[in-house]
Amino acid sequence: MYPELFTLNLPLIGEFTLTSFGLLMALAFLSGYMVLRAETDRLGAGRDLAADMLMGALIGGIVGAKIYYVLLNWDRTVVDPLGMIFSRSGLVWYGGFLGGFLGVMWVLGRRPVARGLAVDAVAPALSLAYGIGRLGCFLVGDDYGRPTDSFAGMAFPNGLPPSTAGNLRRFGAEVDPALPDAEVLAVHPTQLYETGLSLIIFFILWRLRRHPHVRGWLFGLWLALAATERFIVEFFRAKDDQFLGSFTLAQAISIVMFAAGVAVVVRLRRRAREAAV
Repeated sequence: MYPELFTLNLPLIGEFTLTSFGLLMALAFLSGYMVLRAETDRLGAGRDLAADMLMGALIGGIVGAKIYYVLLNWDRTVVDPLGMIFSRSGLVWYGGFLGGFLGVMWVLGRRPVARGLAVDAVAPALSLAYGIGRLGCFLVGDDYGRPTDSFAGMAFPNGLPPSTAGNLRRFGAEVDPALPDAEVLAVHPTQLYETGLSLIIFFILWRLRRHPHVRGWLFGLWLALAATERFIVEFFRAKDDQFLGSFTLAQAISIVMFAAGVAVVVRLRRRAREAAV
């Protein structure tokens, strides 16, 4: 694991540590912005729209992720509310997506641009940025999966937290009772699973972006594909937030997100057929 890349003592600022997660998050936003800017430029909406949308997504995403995190961990929030709010952890994807979506919608409401066109430009950018961001989780040893003896298994002895038998039991994973809590186990590197699947989704959307479709259709397709990816990967993750039986809260949200994506695709295709008659 490489949680910290290097530390510098800078004038006026003092000690500054560059973390692998911070670097990959910056690269995720930068790559997403470059794709978004290329698409808004190609679609005739202008490059400045991409910058405004990125700012809306950044602010709304951080706020949304934190709100989701403190609500999901309400027992800890009650004990230490300021610590939970201002901690460096807690950038939960679905909370960030919902907050970022609202932030982008607010930006688009103040601009004379078709929302369908704008969200279609966002779709491939989101999938690429998400895939790169998950590499940051991998490098710090966060959001890994359940124990496995398969060839894909990887141990995270210095993860956040380490992939020990005790921590995995706390996450609700099935662990041999004979193993001591301190034993480090190999687990599914679900961060890499998500990176690989997200990059596949990106290439699919990138190929389809020039397809003649009703504006908004590509974003609906991304909703359905991204929800499917997360729903599948959740079966391999070490999570303690079971929502209904063995299903997690993220899977419940994925089902809603998938239904919304399918509804958008079906509705827009129907509208296109009616317009062609």
